[in-house]
Amino acid sequence: MRSRSNFKANASTMLSVLSDRQCEEIVMAAEEVLERTGVTVYDDEALETLKKHGCWIDGNRVRIPTALVERCLRSAPTRVTLCNSRTGSRDVLLQGNNAYFGSGSDTPYTIDPYTGERKRATKESVGWACKVLDALPNIDFVMSLGIVQDVPLLISDRHQFEVQVLNTGKPIVTTAHDIYGFADIIEMCEIIAGGEEELRRNPFMTLYAEPISPLQHAWEAASKLVLAAKKGLPVVYTPCVMAGGTVPSTMAGVLVNGLAESLSGLVINQCTREGSPFIMGGVFTIMDMGTTIFSYGSPEFNLLMAALADLAHYLKIPMFGTAGCTDSCVVDEQAGIEAAISIAMTAMSGPNLNHDVGYIEYGSTSSLEMLVLCDELIGMARRLTRGIEVNENTLALDVIHDAGPGGHFLTQKHTFDNFKKEIYKNRLFDHQHYEPWKEKVNRPITETARLKAIDIIENYEPEPLPKDVQKKIREVVERAEKRAEL
Repeated sequence: MRSRSNFKANASTMLSVLSDRQCEEIVMAAEEVLERTGVTVYDDEALETLKKHGCWIDGNRVRIPTALVERCLRSAPTRVTLCNSRTGSRDVLLQGNNAYFGSGSDTPYTIDPYTGERKRATKESVGWACKVLDALPNIDFVMSLGIVQDVPLLISDRHQFEVQVLNTGKPIVTTAHDIYGFADIIEMCEIIAGGEEELRRNPFMTLYAEPISPLQHAWEAASKLVLAAKKGLPVVYTPCVMAGGTVPSTMAGVLVNGLAESLSGLVINQCTREGSPFIMGGVFTIMDMGTTIFSYGSPEFNLLMAALADLAHYLKIPMFGTAGCTDSCVVDEQAGIEAAISIAMTAMSGPNLNHDVGYIEYGSTSSLEMLVLCDELIGMARRLTRGIEVNENTLALDVIHDAGPGGHFLTQKHTFDNFKKEIYKNRLFDHQHYEPWKEKVNRPITETARLKAIDIIENYEPEPLPKDVQKKIREVVERAEKRAEL
C-alpha cells in the first residue's frame, strides 16, 4: 500500500463537550470572578505573597488581576510526572489526553470483603486496599480508600501514608490534616527517595487538597499549596462543588465557579514558586434535590467532568478527574452501570489523574469488590479509546485472498500474530457457554470480584521497602505520636 500524506493511521475514540470558543468564554468568566468578586484566603503567608504580586487585599478578601492569572498559567508546567517508589520508573505521565486511574481516599466506611459488613475503615482495611490496588493491572496510582480510625486522630494521616507506602510501589496521591502532617509525609518520602533533590526529580507522591466552595481557601488548604511550592513537589487542588448548593445550578455556572477556585489556588502556588508542578481538577456534580446527597452517579456529574477536561486541555494544565464510583449503597446493577459510564466517558475525554475508583454510597464507603470490578471496566474502556489501526497489515488483503470464499482464519499466521493485541482479554467477566458456566461458575460477577480481592489480600505480596527505610518511616510516625501526646 502506498503511503498517504496527512493520513492518521490510528483514530482514537475521543470525546469533547466544549468547543474552544466555549472554553475561552468560561475561562474569561472565571477571570472576571477573580478580579471582581475575589476569594477569601486564611493563610497569612499566602496573603503576603499575593499582595507582593499585585493582588488587591482587603482583610482576607483577595481580588486577583487577570494579568496575574495568565502569568501563572504560563509559568505552571504543562506536564507532571509521577514515579514508582520501588523502581523509580516514570509511570504516570500527566499530559495531553493521557488518562490514568486510581482509587479515592478518605471514606469513613468500608465494606469488609470477608463478611460484607459496612464498618469503620482501619489501618488494616487501608493496607488490604493498597495491596489490591498494587496487584490490579489497570490501576495506575493509589489513594488510601479509607480514613484510618483506629489510631490517634490528630496523627492518623501519618499512619495512613505509612500503610500506603508499605503496601504499594505505585504512585501515591495522599491527604494530610495540615502542613505539619504534610511535612512529615514529605520527610518519609525523602527517606525513601534518598533525599530532597531526588524526590523533587522523581516524585512518587502528590498531595490532594481542596478549597471550600464557594471561593474560600482555608488555612489548611492554602498553607499546603505554599509548602508544596517551596518543596517543588506536585500538588492536586480540587474543588468539590454541588450545582444548586455550593455553586450555581447551571452547568456553565458550575464550571465558572469551580474553575475560579482552581485558578486562584494556582496563583497562590505559582506566586510562591514559579514553575511548581500543579494539577487542577475537581469533583463537579449536583446536589440531588430529593436526597441532598453529593451525587457521584448523575449524568450531570459525567457531563461536567468531561467539560472540565476540555478546560484543562485548553489551559494545558494537568487535571485530576473522577471516575469508577456510584451513589448505590451496595455493589449492584446500579453501581456497575454508573461506574461503567463514568469510566468510559473519562477514558474518552482524557482527564489525567482520575480518582475515586472503588467508591460506593456517594463517596462515603469503599468497596474492594467494586474496585476489582472497575479494574476490568478500565481495561475495556482503554480498548475502546485505542481505536482501530488502519495500515497494510491490519487491512489484511493477502490474508483474505488466501482464505478465499468459504475459508476460515483460525490457522492463519496473521491471526496468531495479531489477535492478542487486537482483542481485549477479560480477566474477570465470564464468557462461557451456559452449561460450562452452570457447572463451574454459577455465581454473580460481584461474588467473583469479592473472591478475587480476598485472594489478593491472602496471597499477594507487594515489593517491600528496605528494612532500614521502613524503620526510619516508623520513627517519623512515632515522633508525631509523641508530639500529639504533649
